Amino acid sequence: MTDLKRLRESIEPWEGLLRDAQDASDLLDLAIEEGDHAIEAEIADQLPRLTQRFRKLELRLLLSDEADGADAYVTIHSGAGGTEACDWVSMLYRMYQRWMERHDFTIELIDLQEAEGGIKSVTVQASGTFAYGYLKAEAGIHRLVRISPFDSSGRRHTSFASVHVSPVVDDNIEVEIKPDEIRVDTYRASGAGGQHVNKTDSAVRVTHFPTGLVVQCQNERSQHKNRATAMKVLKSRLYEYYRRQREAEQEAKAIEKKDISWGNQIRSYVFQPYTMVKDLRTTVETGNVQAVMDGDLDQFIDAFLKSQV
Repeated sequence: MTDLKRLRESIEPWEGLLRDAQDASDLLDLAIEEGDHAIEAEIADQLPRLTQRFRKLELRLLLSDEADGADAYVTIHSGAGGTEACDWVSMLYRMYQRWMERHDFTIELIDLQEAEGGIKSVTVQASGTFAYGYLKAEAGIHRLVRISPFDSSGRRHTSFASVHVSPVVDDNIEVEIKPDEIRVDTYRASGAGGQHVNKTDSAVRVTHFPTGLVVQCQNERSQHKNRATAMKVLKSRLYEYYRRQREAEQEAKAIEKKDISWGNQIRSYVFQPYTMVKDLRTTVETGNVQAVMDGDLDQFIDAFLKSQV
């Protein structure tokens, strides 16, 4: 049923666009035949909307990788900047929530590590059409420059946060995890959740020795459920890890490296002394910082996907 839904979502918009374009064409022929300029003006008003729909559907054709149609795990970690960086993670978390809401995605909180001034780390599952295909454009280091609200002297600070995106893999995508290659630790969850959460070792941390990847989950009260979720996230991260490894090997032979590997700064958000958000991979920029922080990310995501062709 999921595959059928995705196929319908891929085909039906094109059929609808084709019908509307044909109707507009027939109406234009009629207007020309009868010399009705009012109808011509009406069709002229429709054209930008039809063009916008076409470009949106054309962009979706770029999402052809095997995992692009999958849901996505999005993890945001605080980097250099201390309290500032934790506040920056909170801001990015809100930004992605707004973007997901705009696209009618459902959001499930997997893990949240609070810290002074904000969030140290947060992981969510984004579920929706081509969630991973779009959100993979956000993987990398995000840099913030602003006057610190935590600095009584009003000095300008620079903060960093890393965003990691991986697909929610299903049974069609094989990722092998050997039992002797992982360690599972349990601990007491922190933060809100009631006495049961805070008094039992329900939180789970899984370490994968060959890659050094570490995932954790404390969202559920049941240790069994948290372990199952953590293993799903680890499987997802391993898929992304090995995919990037293959890409790096292929691109090592190329003159220009286009990969956005973990640790590379991809975008700068400047609040002071001027306002600008600039994507360093595509050079797309905007001065409307507030709109971006409210989830207006499509211009950056679209440009990145087109740059990968």
